[in-house]
Amino acid sequence: MNSWLSEIFLKSSKTIKQNATFHPIYCMKKLDKLLQQQLPQQRYNPLNDYLFYKIMGEKGDEVQLLGFINAVLGKTGDDRFTSVEIIENKSFTPKVIGDKASSLDVRAVLQSKTKVNIEVQIRNRYNMDRRSLFYWSKEYAESLEEGQDYRELPNVIAINIVDFDYPPARNFHTRFHLREDSDRDLILTGALEIHFINMVQYRKQAKKGAMNDPLSRWMAWLNAKSPPELLVEVMKMDSAIQMADERMVYVTGDKEAIRAYERRQMALSDYNSAINYARDEGHRKGMKKGMTEGMTKGRQESTLEIAQKMKAMGFLAEQIQAVTGLPIETIEQLSNNS
Repeated sequence: MNSWLSEIFLKSSKTIKQNATFHPIYCMKKLDKLLQQQLPQQRYNPLNDYLFYKIMGEKGDEVQLLGFINAVLGKTGDDRFTSVEIIENKSFTPKVIGDKASSLDVRAVLQSKTKVNIEVQIRNRYNMDRRSLFYWSKEYAESLEEGQDYRELPNVIAINIVDFDYPPARNFHTRFHLREDSDRDLILTGALEIHFINMVQYRKQAKKGAMNDPLSRWMAWLNAKSPPELLVEVMKMDSAIQMADERMVYVTGDKEAIRAYERRQMALSDYNSAINYARDEGHRKGMKKGMTEGMTKGRQESTLEIAQKMKAMGFLAEQIQAVTGLPIETIEQLSNNS
């Protein structure tokens, strides 16, 4: 238990002893108030993919990772996965962290040998459908060693947490399989399973008090805009979320980790700025081209109108050409009616 949380419970226990004659509800309200007062003033964004990796993707993060995976897959009770092996990525250098195109995925293997790949994307690169398929297929294909039977290939689950409105669905959580078109109950194989967690839709649909669903609790914690009292509520309800929060507090207490977090934020901001600049520049050039083409077209129409009037007044084609510069063929095709 981290230091600020230990201090909270120490204070709350003193409060309860001092007010032993009060109703338990009073004591719980006092505890909630103390929890909210002791929450860190600056809450870092759990959707920063470097920070998400540090919370979920390293040895020792199994409890919170397993809790999150079970919530996404809807596993409860005896159906829950009970163990997970984290596949650490040892190649995270400052250069990789500062590269806006690099991917900081969380990878793991469940006790059923099912592989899980979790990716967080804050910026819309307009390629998430194919990107997700690519990383799923890479994980799937690399699971087969030379000489192995195809039947030994594991199921692979891709989980994409996106902070933009994709895919275009009503629910914030969507799940995709390989299904037969006319018989939707017929799944070709369970080897492919792709999930999208749409944070934009979650924020639109989030309802106060709707925390009985484990995934909704995780979404509340992942949402950087969640109020402190909601964070306190979900942490009290779910020990895995409490572990994730304690891990985030621990990681962000390290200056080097904060520098890596900020480099990642800067890389994403640079990417966004570059996209906006390209869009604005394209719009500016399009406007300029449109104005140039419009003026050219306007001059052409004006010239034709002058030629039309001259022809109606009885001028010869050669005379009209001398004034307007139009080809004789064009002038001859003009109507005599003004």
